Parts: sequence; C-alpha cells; structure tokens
Amino acid sequence: MLVLAGLAVISCCSKPKAVTLQVKTQNGVVEGFEQDGVKKFLGIPFAQAPVGELRWKAPQPVQNWKGVRDAKEFGDDPMQPNVFGDMNFRGPARSEDCLYLNVWTTAETTADALPVLIYFNGGGLMAGSGSEPRYDGSSIAKEGVIGVTANYREGVFGFFAHPDLTAASAYKGSGNYGFLDQVAAIQWVKDNIAAFGGDPARINIVGESAGSFSVSLLMCSPLSKGNIAGALLSSGAEVMPYEAVSQADAEAAGVKLLESVGLASLADAMALSGDDLQKLLPPRGMSNVVIDGYFMTESADDVFEKGQQAQVPLLAGWNSLEGTPMQALRGQAPTLKNYKEAMKAQFGDMTDEIFEAYGIVSDEDVMSQKGLDLASDLFTGFPTWKVCDYHVKTSAQPVYRYHYMHPRPQVSAKMGDKVAALAGGVREKTAAEKAAEKKAAAKRPVMPTGAVHSADIEYAMGTLDTNEFYDWQPEDYAISKLFLSYYANFCKTGNPNGEGLPEWNSITKENMDAAPVMIIDVESKEVACAKKENAYRTLEKFYRSK
Repeated sequence: MLVLAGLAVISCCSKPKAVTLQVKTQNGVVEGFEQDGVKKFLGIPFAQAPVGELRWKAPQPVQNWKGVRDAKEFGDDPMQPNVFGDMNFRGPARSEDCLYLNVWTTAETTADALPVLIYFNGGGLMAGSGSEPRYDGSSIAKEGVIGVTANYREGVFGFFAHPDLTAASAYKGSGNYGFLDQVAAIQWVKDNIAAFGGDPARINIVGESAGSFSVSLLMCSPLSKGNIAGALLSSGAEVMPYEAVSQADAEAAGVKLLESVGLASLADAMALSGDDLQKLLPPRGMSNVVIDGYFMTESADDVFEKGQQAQVPLLAGWNSLEGTPMQALRGQAPTLKNYKEAMKAQFGDMTDEIFEAYGIVSDEDVMSQKGLDLASDLFTGFPTWKVCDYHVKTSAQPVYRYHYMHPRPQVSAKMGDKVAALAGGVREKTAAEKAAEKKAAAKRPVMPTGAVHSADIEYAMGTLDTNEFYDWQPEDYAISKLFLSYYANFCKTGNPNGEGLPEWNSITKENMDAAPVMIIDVESKEVACAKKENAYRTLEKFYRSK
C-alpha cells in the first residue's frame, strides 16, 4: 500500500508538459515540424545502425546524442532490390543503416495520453519501408491516435541464419533479425511515446501482408506480447498452412545459400559491402520465422492453441481478390474440370470435398466470388481466419473480422498507358497486354473485379491523396473515412464501433459458427458467414491431415 501511495503522489505531482516541436527522448532531443495541424518527427533512430560487426546481430540500443537532432526527413529505407517496382519511398537512400521510425501526433500536452498505432509495412519480408506514403500517419493522428511507422531489416539482411551467427549470439539463435527490429521499435515506443503525448499502455500494432504476418508473430513472442494493447491484421498471419522452421534447418539453409554463390564462409559474406551482398544473395527464398528460442520459442500455432498469445482485442480481415483461380489454371480455360485438376496436386483426395464446401460445383462458379474466395483463402484469407478462430477460443478478448470488397478505381488518365501494379502503384503495359487488348473479348476469360492484395491500405489509413495513380471518386473517400474511423476507434477503446458507423459485433464462442463479419464496401454492412465458416473448417481439416 505504501508503494502504491508513493506512486500516486509521484503521478499527482508530475505536471503535464507541452508537446512542442522539440521532444526529449531517452536518448536525446529531437526536433520535428508541424504541417496541417500534425506534428511530425521523422527519421528517429530506435536502434544502432546494423552495419559492420552489427550486421546479422540483434538490434542494439541507441547511443545517446548531445544537442538537438533534426527529425524533419525520413531515414534511409531498408536495403532491397526493386522487388515491387511500383513501391514509392520517401527516404533519401537505401542502406543497411535503416533502423528509423516516424511519429505523427496532434497531442498538445503529455497529459493527452493518446493511443498509438504502429504500422509495419508489407513487402514479403523482402521490400517496403515505413517511409511509404500509403502508411503515412497524418490522417490517423487527426483522429486522435498517434501514428508510428518503423523500418526493419528485410531480405538477406533481416532473415539470414547461419551456425556461426548462432554460436556468436548471446541467445544462441539467428535468422529473425527483421522481427527483432520490430520488437525494438515497439520497445522504443513504449519507453518514449509519453513525451510525444502518447499512452505507453495503449500501443496497437498493425500490418498488411508481411506486416500482418509480423503482427501475428509479435502477438506470440515473449519479447513483445506484453507491450501490445491491441492487434490489427490485414491479409495474413504466420499460422497454418504457413510453418516456422527450426534453428537447425534455418542454419543449414544459410550455409547452402552461401555455398551456392561461391562464398566459403560467413567471414566472406561479412566482408562484402551491402550492395554487393544484395546482388549476390537476392531475397527470394529466404525463410520466414525461425524457432530460435528467443524471438519465438515455439510456433505461433502452438502459442495460440495454448492461449499464450497477447490477450488483447483483435481486428482482422482480408480482401475479396487476394488471388484468382487463373493463377492455378496457368492459361487453361476456367472450367470446373480444369480447376479441379489444377488443384489436385495440392488437395489430393480432398479436392471434391473442398470444392463442394466452397460451393464451386459448375463452370460458372470458378470465376465467381466462390472461386475467388478459395484462391484468396489459400494465400492470406485462411490463416487470417485461423488467427481469429484461435483468439476467440483461447482468449476472453473481442475479435472483429472484416472482408474488404471495394476495388480501386481506374488508373488516372494522367498516368497514360499504364496499369495497376501489386504494391499500389502502376507500371507500363507489357507488349503481351497491349496485344491482348486488341483481341476480341470473347476469346479471353472475363476477369473478375474486387479488392486486390494491398488495395485496402490507403483506405484504412486515410491516405488516398498520397497515391496519385488512381482516379479517386467520392465513394472512395467515404469508404476511407469509414475504415479509418473503425481503426481509430479500435485503437482508442478496443472496439471499432462509433457514432454513425454500421454496427460491428465481435465474434464469440456462441456465434462463431455463423460469425459476424463486416463487409466494407460502398454499402458497408455486417453479415453472418455460416457457409464460409464451413468452408474454413473443411480447409482446416485438410491442413491438419497433412
């Protein structure tokens, strides 16, 4: 009681401080700038530069600095080749010295204690950056939530394991450096966000695609789960059918990778510059999470099944066109027979059962929403559903699920002869695409429309205007306002509902067989997904039988 009383006295006596454009962090003072009512602090280091001897080591604490550090420009983006050529960065360069984060706040004083949303970028753990305009925190800040983005090491720099690295580390593990960077970013926010007018007890984390996979792992890691107040998943999770790898297997893959490019030892790889290393060891094929006994002591499936994940509110969903049957058909006509034949290599004896569960029983069904659902679920939908399913069963926290349906508008006319690309930008049409446009439509399958992978980001974060590639319409801004409001409300209270918004009920043990799901579209509404729950259970049966 005396300790509690003492803490109360300290709390009462500590006076709120104004949040100005100069903020004192634990490592030194940073100076940002204000724009359109939002204070912005860019390029703040949250760990030492992972260069030289610190390459392929866990992130190290930031060294203190004297004087005022300028925080008006983004730090360097993570090392990466042009995996997605349409990604748009605002950092001055790409380098190994990339462990920087950015803060957007409208707090006036430290007493405001605003909730926080940290966004971890997507990009397949190979590409992306917190400087991308689509993740900008200005709009969420105007909703009363402090926005944060944080870089993490990607590709070979973030996810390379080797027995020599394991032997040299204090925790006797290697390979999860990018995830450990995310842990360090969350810890930095925990330690410093109060000075920006934030509440260190209300840190929410969100990510899309690889960022969403990361969030599911951060919910499970003993290093981060205690620092999280809420989790938001957008298109992906590191649970079945995705599998973690053992430390031994990750190390063996690392040794094999070096040998494949003629590097005889880890020392030879360490001697290369970052540019030369990237050219020699491209990021494709890198393993994801390693059971290293430190970041992850067991698989995320095991953690969720035991109920040992962060016991926090969860908001999760995916898009209507994450994948299409054409990816499996490889140019064949989209008939039921062809699609089943294409999927037999994956589903084997359960092919008919899975198709029936999804309602794909005719040629017309293949390219309908039923066929799109199956293709989308095999990529991101099912694992995102499974995290929700786990969390409902093994936590007492609310779970809100959505399905994002709205397609992006047409590419803006000012973009010329370009088409939409995977990362939200545009690219030049290929010669084959131009030739195909000249053919009669009857000779080509009619491609479905919907929300493709990553299409939700600008809507959810209120950043449509940062993407000039698309001809945004009033309906797009209305959907964005709705989506952003749901995000902001969830960060504030653990519940997305608010005045004027379509009611969104959480999934419970009692209603999970016909789970309430928010359909986000021009006409957003909640629906009960009894038929889809059966499809997910059938797909789960298949994965558990493997």
